[in-house]
Amino acid sequence: MAEIAKAVSESAEEAPVRELCVNGTCLKADEFEAKLDEGKIEEAEASLRVALSLSSEDARYLLGKLEYQRSNIESALCVFEGMDIQAAIQKLLPPPDEKTPPRKGRSRPGSLQAEAQQPAGPVLEALYLKAKCLQKLGRATEAADQCKTVLDSIEKIFPQGIPEVISETKMQETLNQAAELLPELWKQADNYDEVIAAYRRALLSQWNLDNDCCARIQKRFAMFLLYSGLDAGPPCLAAQIEGSYTPRNNLEEAILLLMLLIRKYLIGKTKWDQSVMDHLGFALSLCSQTSVLAQKFEEVMPGVFPRDDRWKALALCYNGAGENGVSLNLLRKTLHKDENPNDLVTLLLAAKICSKDSLLAAEGVEYAQRAISNANGADEHLKGVGLRLLGLCLGKQARVAPSDFERSHLLSEALKSLDGAIALEQNNPELIFELAVQYAEHRNLSAALHYAKQYTDATGGSMVKGWRLLAMILSAQNRYPEAEMVIDAALDETAKWEQGTLFRLKAQLKIAQSLPMDAIEIYRYLLALVQAQKNSFGSTSQGEDDKINEFEVWIGLTNLYSSLSHWKDAEICLGKAMELKDYSVESLHQKGLINEGCGNIDEAMTNYTDAVVLDREYVPTLVLLSSLMARTNSEMLPVARSCLSDALKVQPTNSMAWYFLGVVHKRDGRIADAIDCFQAASILEESNPIEHFGSLL
Repeated sequence: MAEIAKAVSESAEEAPVRELCVNGTCLKADEFEAKLDEGKIEEAEASLRVALSLSSEDARYLLGKLEYQRSNIESALCVFEGMDIQAAIQKLLPPPDEKTPPRKGRSRPGSLQAEAQQPAGPVLEALYLKAKCLQKLGRATEAADQCKTVLDSIEKIFPQGIPEVISETKMQETLNQAAELLPELWKQADNYDEVIAAYRRALLSQWNLDNDCCARIQKRFAMFLLYSGLDAGPPCLAAQIEGSYTPRNNLEEAILLLMLLIRKYLIGKTKWDQSVMDHLGFALSLCSQTSVLAQKFEEVMPGVFPRDDRWKALALCYNGAGENGVSLNLLRKTLHKDENPNDLVTLLLAAKICSKDSLLAAEGVEYAQRAISNANGADEHLKGVGLRLLGLCLGKQARVAPSDFERSHLLSEALKSLDGAIALEQNNPELIFELAVQYAEHRNLSAALHYAKQYTDATGGSMVKGWRLLAMILSAQNRYPEAEMVIDAALDETAKWEQGTLFRLKAQLKIAQSLPMDAIEIYRYLLALVQAQKNSFGSTSQGEDDKINEFEVWIGLTNLYSSLSHWKDAEICLGKAMELKDYSVESLHQKGLINEGCGNIDEAMTNYTDAVVLDREYVPTLVLLSSLMARTNSEMLPVARSCLSDALKVQPTNSMAWYFLGVVHKRDGRIADAIDCFQAASILEESNPIEHFGSLL
């Protein structure tokens, strides 16, 4: 039998007329429908077999499909259950003694497999429709078993894979449908191990699934891996080609599937699906690989995305990757007057990037002000975000203000903007934190303490920076025992690998209380944690915020020994630090401090100068370099004054900078200016924190 066509419906003026067609012979379905409605399945089957010369299985297939199309699901299931499907499938299998040749290119027309395709189609579709009936009746597990039988049967009929010569037949369509349906049925049955197995089987088997079908399966599997919350485990290595990449977890497997989907689109094998990029963006952002996402956006052909949307997406990707310069340039293009100059999200992102850099802060102020003016109607809730970013940009701009008056004005405006933001977003923890830091930098310690406590309560004590700020404010109030109690409470609430900054802060509290030996013990414990970290992770974790930074531990210990004038010990610790970071502003600063303490003034001057060249805003080095120049050479007083002015632009409340500026003025004969500087230094010294508040932002 060459082909069994499906039951069809044709529109008529009065009622639709269904026909059953086989090899060009068509019969009206009315007679058979009437018998089926009366429950006379065997009689309908016998009539159809005689009328169209069909086998029992073929007749039942047509009748079952007719009932399924009429939405008589239970009747269709009864028809299909009367078929001896297993016997029919057994007839389709190649003889046991026949060896099927390996699948290479297109199969020969005379092969048994190519001949088997015609009678196999109706039997397999009957199985598939039976699975659909069971699904509609809520019997998901039974439906999945029937659907799995379809796929198992095809693999038995074609053990070397389906020949390409039959890839356009009805049987291939049934296979595509069954491969898509099986994972969904296992989901409905809550059998998630089988879901994963079904997806992987569909993607790894040689079934000649069409490109669109394969793309749908890949996308659904990737979504399942990303959002199901289940651990799928790595794929079985036996199913992989030797030397191929094997994903280690759900996230890697999902990313691989989505990137393959995008590759298919780029070479024209499937239609573009915007949601694939959305899912890939989510997956790559989870593992901090937004630069890879940027590459995918750049590979997409022009016209798929509107130009400004592509620039905005790329800007977000590069911002996530830490390439703020590239990101800001893309945002500037988006905000051009001929593009989309009033896009609120773009303005806010540009302002956020500018708030990180003093030299870009003035540009950020403009973006933030435009965002505030455009935050109207449905976007009015973003006005608080604009005010917050305006406050941050004004604070950064104050660092490069040309005069003390302008600096003071900008800082006041920054605080006013943050106050306006908190009025609109009273429950925003990050805004509360930034307001606390701003008040602390203004030495309004009572207000700063209030907001720091509010932030800790809002975050439930889960954020290390909140505990740090609270301890630093208490230290500025000379309440060292209370600050130490805060650090101890934070250590109880914090995971072991997140405790590095807290222990360093506790060591500085010990130093402030003239307990250097206790501080040394704390650093020794930190070094033990570093060693445990190496054993756990296999390497040091420089630059990772959530682990203990060994370099910072050695630098802190170097600074401690230098303050005690234990120069040999300081040199040993500095050597350990420089093994980790050969050339850094912190190590150059400590090297200069040691050389100065040992009387090597010229070498110390060189070290300090190199550190300033490396980072023009590193205040400790600017202060020590200025003091050294003021002591050793009166001709260097203007340079020393300039360095101290730069230091005070970065940290206006640095008491040591004010003190040495007073020394410079005194040596230069400016007594009145010197008195003002000494008075400022004296007032600020009374409220010096153990760490500069600005280090928290």
